Amino acid sequence: MKRQRSHQRCDGICRRDVLHVGSLSAFGLGVSDWFRASQAIAETNPLAVTNRNAQADACILIWLDGGPSHLDLFDLKPDAPKEIRGPFNPIATNVPGIEVCEQLPRTAKLMDKVALVRSMTSPLGEHNFASHYLLTGYKPTRALTYPSIPAVQKHLSTWRSSIPTNIAIAKPNGMIGSGYLPESTMPFIVQGDPSRPEFRVKDLDQRSGMTDNRLRRRQSFRNAVDEFSRQIDHHLSNSQTSDSAFDQAFRLVQSSEARSAFDLEQESQDTRNRYGRHLIGHGCLMARRLVEAGAKFVTVTDRGWDTHEDIYLRLKEGFSGGTAGKIPKLDQAFSALLSDLSDRGMLESTLVIVMGEFGRTPKFNPRGGRDHWPGAFSVAMAGGGVIGGQTIGKSDSHGERPAERPVSPADLVRTVYRLIGIDGDLELHTPDGRPVQVNRDGTIINELIG
Repeated sequence: MKRQRSHQRCDGICRRDVLHVGSLSAFGLGVSDWFRASQAIAETNPLAVTNRNAQADACILIWLDGGPSHLDLFDLKPDAPKEIRGPFNPIATNVPGIEVCEQLPRTAKLMDKVALVRSMTSPLGEHNFASHYLLTGYKPTRALTYPSIPAVQKHLSTWRSSIPTNIAIAKPNGMIGSGYLPESTMPFIVQGDPSRPEFRVKDLDQRSGMTDNRLRRRQSFRNAVDEFSRQIDHHLSNSQTSDSAFDQAFRLVQSSEARSAFDLEQESQDTRNRYGRHLIGHGCLMARRLVEAGAKFVTVTDRGWDTHEDIYLRLKEGFSGGTAGKIPKLDQAFSALLSDLSDRGMLESTLVIVMGEFGRTPKFNPRGGRDHWPGAFSVAMAGGGVIGGQTIGKSDSHGERPAERPVSPADLVRTVYRLIGIDGDLELHTPDGRPVQVNRDGTIINELIG
């Protein structure tokens, strides 16, 4: 049997750029397809959110792509039969009565900051459908593709900065896109592994020979073309805004502060080691730097959680031996992020979420893995108004279904919107004018909110 690559999902998606982000080669900048197309930005949006009720100024989503096993992370069943309870033992945390996997010792010491929702449940067990539900709050339909949480936040926000407000570190799940909203709400994608020595944010720096003066001349030329267009074609003038794609790209490339936020070389070696020399570790470190610089939603995608086989190897040891498996890396990155945010006084205003699209089957399959299981799974949340040190809901003795307080993806998304200051009852509009509620079916998880 051919071994499945650790970064590949069972549906064959293997680091595909589902969210295509091109380059501004015509301008010599290389970052701007992310800024392109629709110019329905927040200055002209009458629905712009005020954030008066926001408890979180920013959100960091750690997306465990492929479906993490709740039974081997946050909801172990030590009294269940061997074929269900798995290879790991639970350990106590710093909150009496809450236990997590023994491969999460650092996180266990910070459980007073974390809330675990153990009764998540969904009817959707296919990767893309399930991801869409978790990231948008809507079950997928053929009639309409819904926008993800960060796209909605960007669409409604009046925040302006040289730093992108919606950023994805590593190629994100394809369901984290703009849906029916303008493409300007798509994330700026940081491609590659930021832990590698050769890592650079692609095309962020000016190209060789592209001096500041040349950039300014190109901006002046662009302004002249726009003015000429306005005089020739009134319709074209109406399609332009005061903040064009070029203007946004120009601000990013010209801002040393914005470029600096992506530069992990400015962090000490001790800090980089504490987060971990791997994608999820350095992704979380970059996320902290970006939020500190003004980003509002940063998604860190960690692939390889589609554990249909060799679950012990994948989750504990990894393919390079030692303790390089998925769970130890997550433990290192998540705990470092929480501690760092707390030490900097940022945790109360930064919502941190750890989740994937579903859980895994209670029973092991013949290949030593667990298959897709949306019936019950777990989500971890911290900071940004979340009351830590608690579990919400409970799965049954085998982790198959919620035994108490079932929580749907729509409920979770509604709660996230509440924490970041977006009214779930607010109506947005599709390009043809159809009104669509931000969140239609969810109910706020009141136990989570401080």
